[in-house]
Amino acid sequence: MTDTAFDIPLDALSIDGSELASLLVAKLCHDFISPSGAIVSGLDLLNDPTAQYMRDDAIALLTDSARKMVAQVQFFRVAFGAATTAERFSGDELKALVDGVTRDGRARLDWQLEVTDFSKPQARALVNLAYLTAAALPMGGQAVVTARAVIDDLVLTGTAEGARARLKPEAAKGLAGQRLTEGLTGQWIQPYWLWLTLQQQGGWLDVETVEDRVVLTGTMPP
Repeated sequence: MTDTAFDIPLDALSIDGSELASLLVAKLCHDFISPSGAIVSGLDLLNDPTAQYMRDDAIALLTDSARKMVAQVQFFRVAFGAATTAERFSGDELKALVDGVTRDGRARLDWQLEVTDFSKPQARALVNLAYLTAAALPMGGQAVVTARAVIDDLVLTGTAEGARARLKPEAAKGLAGQRLTEGLTGQWIQPYWLWLTLQQQGGWLDVETVEDRVVLTGTMPP
């Protein structure tokens, strides 16, 4: 059993912008390849004269894959970029974004938002924190996401509880704001991006892990 809280390392910002951008693009490409490949497979089935008996299956594959890709694009626009023109987001909008990319997972998300209006940096932090909380439950369980005002700070908390709730080593590194020295960058970049989003707004991230429980707490000053 462990109980840890990660501090911000002094050399955490040694990753330059071009390297960070390349890692984010690699993450996007990795996530897009599955639904886009499925769409191509569905189109191939529709165009195959010997497979017309599978037409309904092909249409179902196309529909599901297109839904997944649209959900990913909408989520990534807020989670990783500034491509949206919106400057403020409602809690319902952000909940829908995260639910769209986690609905096929095993975790159950419970949203308890006392704060319901978020700036762009706050929205970016919240959707990433919620996504990573759900990702900490590979075997299923309950993920509770809260947002509340504490004095003048915004406190975002994701609590993952379930069998084998855990953080992968790469995710733990990223959430600590540390460079990845070994392991999969795709598992590291989003946790690091959450840490960086909070740090650049003058906030901080606390991570606590015990058996079958992971808690991510992000604090953002006004």
